[in-house]
Amino acid sequence: MIDQRNRPTSSSSTGQTPPETVPPLRIVTAGSLFDGHDAAINLMRRLMQASGAEVIHLGHDRSVQDIVEAAIEEDAQAVAVTSYQGGHLEFFKYLHDRLRDLGAGNIRIFGGGGGTILPQELAELHTYGITRLYAPDDGRAMGLQGMIDDLLARADQPHPAPLPTDWPDRLAQRDPLTLGRLISWAENRPDFFRKNLTQSLSHSVADSFVLGITGPGGAGKSSLVDELILRFRRNFPEKTLAVLSVDPSRRKTGGALLGDRIRMNAVSGPAVFMRSMATRQAHASVSRHLRDALAVCKAAGFDWILLETSGIGQSDTSVTELADLNLYVMTAEYGAATQLEKIDMLDYADAVAVNKFDKPGSTDALRDVRKQLRRNRNDWQSPDEALPVFPTQAARFNDGGMNALFEFIVARVDNPRGSPAKPIASSESPQPLITPDRTRYLADIVAEARKYADFVAKQTALARQFYQLEGAKTALETDFSELSQKLEETRAALDPACRNLLDEWPEIQQRFAADTYRYEVRGKTIEQPLTNTSLSGTRIPKITLPKYTDWGDRLRWRLTENLPGEFPYTAGVFPLKRQGEDPARMFAGEGLAERTNRRFHYLAQGQPAKRLSTAFDSVTLYGNDPDPRPDIWGKVGNSGVSVCTLDDAKRLYSGFDLCDPATSVSMTINGPAPIVLAMFLNAAIDQQVEKTTLLRPKVGATYRANLPEGHDGLGLALLGTTGDRVVEREVYQKIKAETLKTVRGTVQADILKEDQAQNTCIFSTEFALRMMGDIQEFFIENDVRNFYSVSVSGYHIAEAGANPITQLAFTLANGFTLVEYYLSRGMKVDDFAPNLSFFFSNGMDPEYTVLGRVARRVWAKAMKFRYGANERSQKLKYHIQTSGRSLHAQEIAFNDIRTTLQALTALLDNANSLHTNAYDEAITTPTEESVRRALAIQLIINQEFGAMKSENFLQGSFAVEELTELVEEAVYQEFLRLSERGGVLGAMERMYQRSRIQDESMEYEMRKHTGQLPIVGVNTFLDPSGSPTVVPREVIRASEEEKRLAVEERDAFQARYANQAPAALRAVQEVALSGGNVFAALMEAVKVCTLGQLTQALYEVGGRYRRNM
Repeated sequence: MIDQRNRPTSSSSTGQTPPETVPPLRIVTAGSLFDGHDAAINLMRRLMQASGAEVIHLGHDRSVQDIVEAAIEEDAQAVAVTSYQGGHLEFFKYLHDRLRDLGAGNIRIFGGGGGTILPQELAELHTYGITRLYAPDDGRAMGLQGMIDDLLARADQPHPAPLPTDWPDRLAQRDPLTLGRLISWAENRPDFFRKNLTQSLSHSVADSFVLGITGPGGAGKSSLVDELILRFRRNFPEKTLAVLSVDPSRRKTGGALLGDRIRMNAVSGPAVFMRSMATRQAHASVSRHLRDALAVCKAAGFDWILLETSGIGQSDTSVTELADLNLYVMTAEYGAATQLEKIDMLDYADAVAVNKFDKPGSTDALRDVRKQLRRNRNDWQSPDEALPVFPTQAARFNDGGMNALFEFIVARVDNPRGSPAKPIASSESPQPLITPDRTRYLADIVAEARKYADFVAKQTALARQFYQLEGAKTALETDFSELSQKLEETRAALDPACRNLLDEWPEIQQRFAADTYRYEVRGKTIEQPLTNTSLSGTRIPKITLPKYTDWGDRLRWRLTENLPGEFPYTAGVFPLKRQGEDPARMFAGEGLAERTNRRFHYLAQGQPAKRLSTAFDSVTLYGNDPDPRPDIWGKVGNSGVSVCTLDDAKRLYSGFDLCDPATSVSMTINGPAPIVLAMFLNAAIDQQVEKTTLLRPKVGATYRANLPEGHDGLGLALLGTTGDRVVEREVYQKIKAETLKTVRGTVQADILKEDQAQNTCIFSTEFALRMMGDIQEFFIENDVRNFYSVSVSGYHIAEAGANPITQLAFTLANGFTLVEYYLSRGMKVDDFAPNLSFFFSNGMDPEYTVLGRVARRVWAKAMKFRYGANERSQKLKYHIQTSGRSLHAQEIAFNDIRTTLQALTALLDNANSLHTNAYDEAITTPTEESVRRALAIQLIINQEFGAMKSENFLQGSFAVEELTELVEEAVYQEFLRLSERGGVLGAMERMYQRSRIQDESMEYEMRKHTGQLPIVGVNTFLDPSGSPTVVPREVIRASEEEKRLAVEERDAFQARYANQAPAALRAVQEVALSGGNVFAALMEAVKVCTLGQLTQALYEVGGRYRRNM
């Protein structure tokens, strides 16, 4: 590790300012725009802090403008960015140019992006002026700390930089560069600042209002500040505001995590300036230089200045010496009520916010704080509602308590010495996402499973005893009355359902010995053969029954394993696999809608079922429109398809009848799922309008490419309009209703795993959950029976680094959280459970062999015994995608071997559908050749591999049964750990899931690095050249022409509906603020609004995701 040459000296006990020292390096770290791969940059920023740097971490999905604003306002010496989602050439060049153009060309730029940044691109960017980009081979050669040491050495430069000669004029204009450098001079060269600069500042000090905000760590101060800024900007768009935020320095290393900016969504733009400061001393909540920084902001003429102190204790009152109004932010977690007497700020605070008011004990805390305030103020006359104590939930969308607090502050600004203009209304306690009496739902699920296990053990013992008594009676050939009595007592003690399971066994044996099998699915009778005949003439049964004769063994098997299609569905949720339809998915996503549509037709050609699995580019994934701005332009159509309008969605799925039972569509979209789902459903409706009216397009006229083979033009006739404009209202409503009942597919709308695995969050957890509930309510009201409203995903949890048990436990727990939330909204379990599906990653670990078996069993028991759900609701359907983590950039040809093994595991476990990754996905968008090979893997397994002739191949294996029980118990143990933390949402607030995932990711990387975990072609069995990172033969990128067409489509759509869009956007905002069904509003709005317009409209009313560490 490098020398801690820049460690600041702590203040002495006398309080004197120490001699000026070499200041710590200040570095801004971030994930690039539309990039959710935050784990790597999080690790890097921790190492930078440990090496003595002050780090301003911005988190994932950061535009060049975000990074440049932060770097200039924070007066950083360097920025370090991870860019894994493509568009890196444009992104880094644009970042370089923006810093240079704004006079901050001294700030050095570092980055990395795994194997996605090719060697020739690294060289091009270094030549352009990027200081250093690190490649995977650098990591192998230098190690993590070696890369950090190299970065810090290259970033080191004289600091602070010189001020512009006309700095007083620039300061009057609130120039961010001048503000940032002036505060650095105050912070790093205080003697020079006070001697040479203070006098110039004093001539222009404005009458700014200063709000001081303090409170203990973890009280949610930063989120609360962001909510205040949002309301300030909404109510006073002509005014300006500055934020000075203080975080503690690490006494041992001198480094600091300046972690407040990551929480701020409302600080972008010229109206707001933000600066993070480290205390650079021990046991202090403010920087000794904060007063000087405050003077700089006052001299700049800001209307409001917010001072947020570091949260290091309950009793610090330093901020009161600097602020006009003081706000103390706390939670219910302060201990006994007597602890309130020790909080000095309750003597000085003008207002108190009891934040995170949804937590247990908050109502009691509100009462106790009010009592303490009365004692401190000797005020026994004022009613509770008049006391300035506010129950708030800063993390909640449009929180009433936050509204009341903001009104109080505004009133005090207007009337600083008096009381508020009107009595303070106590905000009603909002309905929590999950009611307090049900927060132990995961522990209750475990309890029900334990109860069932006890039931199985007791009933199995009775069945075995019954079998033994019956055998004894038969062997003795004597009718002993005592033996007969014991037989009857044992039979009577058996549960009637268990007796029935035993009694029907001979009939089951006879049924599965027949040539065909008949069963019903949703009222439709299906008949299938029960055997397959090999080339050798062997009749291989599709379902093999156990040959147990002991009734105890039979009963245990039926209660824990059972036939496919029967509770607890361990072997599968259907009696037999559907004939003529492999579980294969046709995966595509690149360029414009037409290119992906052509890929779909290429892959689906000759296949009886069309399972279209769609990957969207990162611009779409983050709810944005294509744009000429370089950091957006570079990502349009790369690593996924670009979709921003309803017409894009129509082109994307054109030529496929979306209401054909043999067609289903899967959309991996996450954050903006409600908007894109509304586009898809409207596209399906308009297809049926086309078919009803016999409208047909001019072939090729509206499809920006040649129509692929098999494309009949369906879906193109209503481009530029919608079905409700070409047919009468009654006709349209009838078509719409029938389409919604018929359309098949799934959308990946699961917000919980996004926040846990840090991927594509764009809306806040609470707001996104609400929209998921709105989708489900819309589905229930419109009888949407064949479309999954959410695919609860473990894939992204696994890809972020989780091991299989953690993936499975977290994903199932997330599913049960949705169940609880939907129940809290008054939905009935059997109305929504069939619309839930799951999405898992497969891998090389042994636990993946039984992942599906355990998932089905855990879900079925919980739904039956905890929720009283019917048989259909007990059946868990899930999709498998082979592991992305096991796709390596070295020896990429070996990736197909791993993918084949993973596909085989998934298919033997009766996964409902499967996507096999292309071997070259580690380094590029898959080529046509690699995608075809990936699809061939599962087709060969399904159609050629002999073991697949059996449909319950894993049943009867001692190893599989033991592994199933071990993994199931491990899942229950994780449920209990989550329950101890308040369930999934409580654990998320403590960042438990994210910490677990990152710890497991680090463990994997360390074992891979040391060779403890052998990976062929990566750390063992290397080729003579050392198996370097492979440069792909063909690099798939969206063309400049495609990007231009995407922007033109956006512009044309917005121009076409320029008169209708504003009203539609306002309607969506009003529905969001009033608590109506946002998805129902989106179904209409997508007809005239683009994806980016709708996303921004929801951001403006406060629905935006707030990043955290």
